[in-house]
Amino acid sequence: MTAPLISGKGRRSVAALGAVSAGLLVLSACDKPTPLATVTVGTSSVSAEAVCQDSAQLSIEKVQECLTEAKDAKTVEYGRGDTLRLGVEPEIVEDGNRWQAVLDGQPITEPSANTYRSFPGADLFATGGQGEAPSSKKLNIVQVSADGKPLAVWAYNIKLK
Repeated sequence: MTAPLISGKGRRSVAALGAVSAGLLVLSACDKPTPLATVTVGTSSVSAEAVCQDSAQLSIEKVQECLTEAKDAKTVEYGRGDTLRLGVEPEIVEDGNRWQAVLDGQPITEPSANTYRSFPGADLFATGGQGEAPSSKKLNIVQVSADGKPLAVWAYNIKLK
């Protein structure tokens, strides 16, 4: 017969340490998802997580990049005169934060602490007589801190029907 190299108490301690280490490894691989923002046109809705986010502040360069070069932007079709609805999860407006809508790089709303905005009959593709309307536009929702610093950007493509 051979004597055990580690006592029963020691084996339990090693097993517990191994279980805790494995649990921490699994948890460290999970990223907490960002809150969702939703764009609804008619009966079509698309929700997305932020394409850019920083708990402190996004640089102006990073915001510009997020507004123009978002690769994973969701698309929703829009017909002239449709009602555009924008909604954000409550976490986006916590702690005095606000959000605003930006269309093709230009703000179309003031920063808001509400979680929902509706724009009945808005014509997102109006050109004011300045040529033909584009077939799509970029719509972004930008989260700003209480002091106006950008924290996160959600990206969508609005496609003209």
